[in-house]
Amino acid sequence: MLDARGTAAPRVCHWGSDLGEPSPASLEHIVAAQPAVAPSSPDVPLVPSILAGPAEGWSGFPALVAHRRGARPARLPLRVSRGSAYATAENALEVDLAVSDDHGALLTVTWAARLSSEGILVVNMDARADAPEGVELFRLATTLPVPARASDLLDFSGLWAGERRPQRGTVRDGLHLRDQRRGRPGHDAPFLTVLGTPGFGFRTGEVWALHHAWSGNSTTGVESVPTGHRRLLAAELLEPAEVVLAHGETYVAPETVLAWSNEGLDGLSDRLHPFVRALTPPTSRPVVLNTWEAVYFDHALESLLPLVDAAADLGVERFVLDDGWFSGRTDDRRALGDWTVDPERWPSGLHPLADAVAQRGMEFGLWVEPEMVSPDSRLAREHPEWMLAEHSPDASTTAQHPPTWRHQHTLDLTIDAAREHVLEALSALLSEYPIAFLKWDHNRDQHAGTAAAHTRAVYRLIDEVRERHPHVAIESCASGGARVDLGMARRAHRFWTSDTNDALDRQRIQRYSGLLMPPELLGGHVGAPRAHITGRTHDLSFRLATALFGNAGIEWNVTTADAEQLEALREWVAAVKTLRPLLTTGRTVRTDEAVDDRYVHGVVAPDASQALITLVTLATPSVAVPPPLRFPGLDATREYRIEPLHLGGRPRTVQDAAPPWLDEGGITISGRLLAEVGLPVPLLAPEQALVLIATAVD
Repeated sequence: MLDARGTAAPRVCHWGSDLGEPSPASLEHIVAAQPAVAPSSPDVPLVPSILAGPAEGWSGFPALVAHRRGARPARLPLRVSRGSAYATAENALEVDLAVSDDHGALLTVTWAARLSSEGILVVNMDARADAPEGVELFRLATTLPVPARASDLLDFSGLWAGERRPQRGTVRDGLHLRDQRRGRPGHDAPFLTVLGTPGFGFRTGEVWALHHAWSGNSTTGVESVPTGHRRLLAAELLEPAEVVLAHGETYVAPETVLAWSNEGLDGLSDRLHPFVRALTPPTSRPVVLNTWEAVYFDHALESLLPLVDAAADLGVERFVLDDGWFSGRTDDRRALGDWTVDPERWPSGLHPLADAVAQRGMEFGLWVEPEMVSPDSRLAREHPEWMLAEHSPDASTTAQHPPTWRHQHTLDLTIDAAREHVLEALSALLSEYPIAFLKWDHNRDQHAGTAAAHTRAVYRLIDEVRERHPHVAIESCASGGARVDLGMARRAHRFWTSDTNDALDRQRIQRYSGLLMPPELLGGHVGAPRAHITGRTHDLSFRLATALFGNAGIEWNVTTADAEQLEALREWVAAVKTLRPLLTTGRTVRTDEAVDDRYVHGVVAPDASQALITLVTLATPSVAVPPPLRFPGLDATREYRIEPLHLGGRPRTVQDAAPPWLDEGGITISGRLLAEVGLPVPLLAPEQALVLIATAVD
């Protein structure tokens, strides 16, 4: 509900629960009901607008910060007046705002909002320079109010191989700002900023959430001030002089995506998942084998052909050759940018390997890192000016490069020749070889202060690759999960969720990544018995159950697996294919558990005819007999047959006897009883998973 009366900048009066169809008189009365004027405050009711700033008496976070280029700073605050407000389509509207300083017209800002069919609010903004001298823009932020009852805050942090770590607390006065200056969202990205009623959980509470659909630098957070105002906010984080508009030029801000639910975090996912599914490019979800943790840089046709045969025998549908295939790439210290096949390790090119993959009925995929360049590379030696650096206006001063990161620099894709070079190199590969998939990596932060232009150049490069080669699916990888956002989701078909394949760590990472992203967009692989990053050892059944809930794959040299392991993998791949329609269309559900030593999560078919529910033990149980397993999301009026799905063997237990229903092979019970009462479960040992299939029987 937007109050766009009069000539002032509009204000958002409400976003959240459905208000039905109130009469025009009721709407007029509710928006005209101004708040009281508090002592020692502006002498008019303080109601922040969509571009709140000092000119309207707002002393908090200003939504717009800009000044006239080359002129003395304005003596008076920027003033905003409404030009026009109009509906552009059903459930969409735009507002044009005239911004002036004490020299005259400065900017025209367009604020647009649309409500998707899923109930997602999408806000877009742009700013056109009206000043003859041009305009330097520092900030153009989306800000939306939330009610005082939204007093609990959830967002995320993390690090490499430990993404999406939840952090919760009570909202306090001031700004809770998350500035990401990495040139990408980062492993510590806030990801989703959620405000909710006290104690909200996965199944309960009223929640308001914000996601900044942007792959570059950003500012997101919450503002709460003693006047009683509370707002969610998001903006591209711009450095001084990073965006300078000539007269008539327009800056387009990244989208802000907002969602509301009165059914907790799962209610947010119920809205966000179908929205994201409609946003991302359509693609199949084949079972993958990736060679990285299988062979690393040890590339040779003789050693890879047995892996191709083993993958095909397991039922794998896509074979991906990871890092190490191009000229001189024997480790991670060299050769990025030289996107030609290494003639020593691959004297006949990649054709023998690609042909073998195709002959075994699999798609062929390839790893690339197009945005990066190694100082030790042919490209860097021929074009040192293409390595991203802080350039001095004095041509005699040497450009200053930031420190290398994983022994590499960022390639400056804002240089047309550099971007065109990469585009042609990738196109040559995609034209010569039957490549159906690119794992597109991004292994360092960008610190050169040009993230605004560079992120847009990256988008342009990916868009151009997809336009030339529409059959090629792209996975967004950024040293794991450092670039998982809806700006990239418009372009990528899959995200590499994290570089760790440790099943215990993956349980948490996938749980919280799945708040925003549907499971089929999140790559999850079965790793070796001993996790390569953490050194932890997990039973095969636990690793299989963990990788099942996502875009499933294998990252393990399966030529070293024994016959029992191979048979378990073969059965798991068959199960993935059987369950794929459910996993790629279903609703994600989770429960709120009284203790933090276990997770319950699952996927329920849209018509609730089938569900896959998993109980995961993370640590030694805190009680001798665990509480019953409740099944969220089922149809309360239907009967369901509950049966175990044993993948790679039964989970380990510490008990004298299992619940009888499990020994009997299953049980039939109503959805209401399953949700409210639940079923007794075995006493699982730590780091185990019990997977159950629920099938409606009526």
